[in-house]
Amino acid sequence: MQMKSHRPIDHIVWLFLVGMAAWAVPGGGHFLIGQRRHAYVLFTTIVLTFLVGLYIGSIGIVDPVGARLWYLAQILTSPIVGWLGQIAQKGDYFVAGRAQDYGQIYTALAGLLNLLCILNAVYRAYSGIGEVIGQEEENG
Repeated sequence: MQMKSHRPIDHIVWLFLVGMAAWAVPGGGHFLIGQRRHAYVLFTTIVLTFLVGLYIGSIGIVDPVGARLWYLAQILTSPIVGWLGQIAQKGDYFVAGRAQDYGQIYTALAGLLNLLCILNAVYRAYSGIGEVIGQEEENG
């Protein structure tokens, strides 16, 4: 398959779009570049890891004020984590156990894993792997 020639600004916009899609929805960047199977696996893995962390520690583990470094790792999962942080700041939630333990680790790992997936999706878009939207990766 030959790569299409792009104007530099178009290619930069494409890379930005892929990166933002990958951050907004885990696996979204891979989905956008046509690697749907990768996208499904990444989405399932990252979202389940984050949800297990929420289950273990409750929504209180998303703390943008008291646990700033953990929050910076968690927000890499998706912008939705920012909304969860606002809910957690109100304090109207049930806490089961100590919120700072394993749940915080799981949610931060989900964010860091998504950071790797964002970088991978942008690199694949940059190198032309799966560049056409809707083109499924070839078998074999």
